Amino acid sequence: MKRICTKILSIFLTCTVLFTTTSFTANMHFCCSKLVSLSVTGEAKPCDEKLQKPENTTKKCSLEQKDCCSTDSFINIGNDDLRKVSSELDSHAFVFLKAFFHSYFSLFQELELKTVSVINHDPP
Repeated sequence: MKRICTKILSIFLTCTVLFTTTSFTANMHFCCSKLVSLSVTGEAKPCDEKLQKPENTTKKCSLEQKDCCSTDSFINIGNDDLRKVSSELDSHAFVFLKAFFHSYFSLFQELELKTVSVINHDPP
């Protein structure tokens, strides 16, 4: 279970780093405040190709009107200033960590049961 969680977390972190460092633009075309087309690879198709009658004719906006349509772009600018974090330990910190881990892990070691060989012998 631990291996699966580790793999899922590493894939998630890899995708996060990839998404934050990659630049892309998404173009969206809206008609009557509704999304008509979305494109990540190029320009969004205008609503001229998708002429349809609006469902509600009481609205001021219709697909035939050119002024109610809008094209918006979402731009994600990648982060290029990634820094590799390095931490150097001085000798005092290294000795402290070594002593700490040694004493901490020795708490969980089982003690060996030693048999006393004197019990089976007769007293002098």
